[in-house]
Amino acid sequence: MVEILTDDEFEMMKESGKILQEVFKTLRDELKPGMSTHDVDKIAYGIIRSHDAIPSFLNFGQPPFPGTICASVNEAVVHGIPRKSTVLNDGDILSVDVGAILNGYHSDACRTYLIGDVAPEVKDLVKRTEESFFVGLELAKAGNRTGDIGEAIAKYCEGFGYGVVRELTGHGIGTSMHQDPDVPNYGKAGHGYKLKKGMAICIEPMITLGSRTIEMLGDEWTIVTRDGKPASHYENTILITENGPYMTTYDYEEGF
Repeated sequence: MVEILTDDEFEMMKESGKILQEVFKTLRDELKPGMSTHDVDKIAYGIIRSHDAIPSFLNFGQPPFPGTICASVNEAVVHGIPRKSTVLNDGDILSVDVGAILNGYHSDACRTYLIGDVAPEVKDLVKRTEESFFVGLELAKAGNRTGDIGEAIAKYCEGFGYGVVRELTGHGIGTSMHQDPDVPNYGKAGHGYKLKKGMAICIEPMITLGSRTIEMLGDEWTIVTRDGKPASHYENTILITENGPYMTTYDYEEGF
């Protein structure tokens, strides 16, 4: 089902999104080599609960996801489980995907962080993944189609020789975390679902330094690149307004 939200509901979505802004800015200041992804998870959980919100991911799905965040390190594309045994090293990258529910409305977003001194080609991957999101965002307007967004993202990333993961997509969001329509990071302009004012969607390019081929680990959650090369992920929750797209999970003043 595709939800069409009212202006009042958009305001509720914005309040939920502000919580994730706080999570991301706090992690930007606190992440360092030697921390475990469990440590990172505790920080995110504390912030979300301090606002009387609920972590969207905790106990989601089957088997129930055991964390507040998806903590995906290096070759992990998405859905990495936070663990005390997973310690961040100098040169790693960490994708933090997180969601919050406030007064029944969801927010969902991701940032990929550089831990210490990261190799130049990996820094470029992270930077260009974020850039590809904003290429797609430009097309997230009422009357455009999901294929417009996907084609633009894929062309941008493939132009650098990167892999664009196809099995995982963006999605609609609102009173549930994952809704129709799917918002792929590939496609054909003029095709796909037509966006309408009042919709909320997540655009989330998942881009690899090597092949786009992925596989799931035995924990039934963590998805990694099959060739072991790094992957980057960037996401925001976006409202489709009459004045264009508005990101609830992005701090416009800080550009983060």
